[in-house]
Amino acid sequence: MKKPDTIIFTHGDSDGVCSGAIAKSAYPDARVYFTSPVSLHNRLDLAKDYDNIIICDIAVDERSCVNLYNKINDIASRADVTYIDHHPLPRMCWDESWFYHDLNTCAAELTYKVFKSRLERDIRRIAVYGAIGDYRDNTPAIRKWTRDWDKRSLYFQAGTLIQALQYVGRNYDFKREIVDPLSNDLIPSEIPNLIPYAKKASRIEEDLRIRVKELVHPLHSIAYVLDPEGYLSKSAIYAASYGRKGIGIAAEHRNNKAAYDLSLRSRNSSVDINLLLRDIAPQYGGSGGGHPMAAGARIPEEKLDAFLQEFDRRVSLAETKQGDL
Repeated sequence: MKKPDTIIFTHGDSDGVCSGAIAKSAYPDARVYFTSPVSLHNRLDLAKDYDNIIICDIAVDERSCVNLYNKINDIASRADVTYIDHHPLPRMCWDESWFYHDLNTCAAELTYKVFKSRLERDIRRIAVYGAIGDYRDNTPAIRKWTRDWDKRSLYFQAGTLIQALQYVGRNYDFKREIVDPLSNDLIPSEIPNLIPYAKKASRIEEDLRIRVKELVHPLHSIAYVLDPEGYLSKSAIYAASYGRKGIGIAAEHRNNKAAYDLSLRSRNSSVDINLLLRDIAPQYGGSGGGHPMAAGARIPEEKLDAFLQEFDRRVSLAETKQGDL
């Protein structure tokens, strides 16, 4: 069997799955692999025999950005490379013809735009799913594309996909099984197992909501929950809601790392949690970043309390400065 010419690396969340499906629709014979910012550098070793390498929705990790840049440039000297992303960049800005970057869209929308000439018009619907999953469904393009379908149906299909992906977690083999029918524009509710998985995820989320309501710890400007025993990103949302604060944090202990993994969600547009994390987390031996309103971090277990206190202090300071303007 002839080896495919194209390999796709993408993120495992709903926006990443949709981006990968759109790229695979453009290159139907491509192989798809899921990866993360910290793993991409090593994962790219899989691309050595491919002529066309596509990377979607993988943030540039600040600690390895120079090595990653050099590696991709080396690959680009012998193969076609397309790197599509929408995350805030490290201080070193990349300016190469193979790099497509837009902070104001989700990766799925940007992927559709990059490969538009190779795609059927209806594939825009997959970009809408990705936008809904990434809270980027209010861009001019997504608002325009949404008008071609019943919006209620779009949100049902997107919700089914989002909840099911949340339920399967790091089961990347199952996610690969989703990408192929999705790339052929099969609606999520018709993809095997997505409806029952979405239902299970919703039950887990409802139990989680009630648990976070009981466990949340409000500080001055943030609220947090420790080990919520459920989806971290959703726990952070409910921590903000039930803590009555603009920013919610959910922290889960990782025994094998002697650290806590954090998810942060903001309802406070005056505070850029990505910039705060990039500044504060390294001071406590950790790392972090993401988007202005949604981000993640890893903090050593013995530094978590000090980190939370300092993060709360800096958020309060930022809110005070914003109020003085």
